[in-house]
Amino acid sequence: MEKIPVYFVPGMAASPAIFEYIKLPADVFTVFFLEWLLPYEGETLSQYAARMLKDVKHDNPVLIGVSLGGLIVQEMAKVVKARKVIIISSVKSNKEFPRRMKFAKLTKIYKTFPTRMIQHVDVVRKFFPDKSFVIRRLNLYEKYLAMRDKKYLDWAFKAVIEWDRETADPNVVHIHGDADKIFPVRYIKNYIPVKGGTHIMIINRFSWINERLPELILK
Repeated sequence: MEKIPVYFVPGMAASPAIFEYIKLPADVFTVFFLEWLLPYEGETLSQYAARMLKDVKHDNPVLIGVSLGGLIVQEMAKVVKARKVIIISSVKSNKEFPRRMKFAKLTKIYKTFPTRMIQHVDVVRKFFPDKSFVIRRLNLYEKYLAMRDKKYLDWAFKAVIEWDRETADPNVVHIHGDADKIFPVRYIKNYIPVKGGTHIMIINRFSWINERLPELILK
């Protein structure tokens, strides 16, 4: 039997390492991980997604995206026929954005986000105790976030906030944690809930995902 190609797109600035605990049956699926590219000046999310498709080498692939990656795979599916599109900790349209993101779009306040600070984790680290919550999150950041280029970060914040998709695709499979603070579930419809799942559940709730993902792909 020919194996099913599955392409994963990570969250904003993340490396494919965020999928290190995700395991699909090797006799059924062939897994590929896409990495972030540096954006072109003025490039839209749909244009960027089309450019990422150069690394998708199979027809009728399964596309799985986390957070910003979820937006990317939905844009990819406008260009190529996908066997299935699955998003995790993401949204299906800008109607599912929380109010603060809609406010950020209206006021353009996202342009003031200190993306340069993200490039200097060691400076931030000096201000917090070694065992604090902030330091634990910084450790996760340093392990999983690889794309720290300011041009990319500025583009990514803008691309998300200004995503122009207003109508959700009913065929998109949406997995979402009920404790996600980035995209709170009160704004989201038609999703598969993960009890206690946060925005980083691809890392800390991987057992739930590993157990159910094959069936979601195949059914």
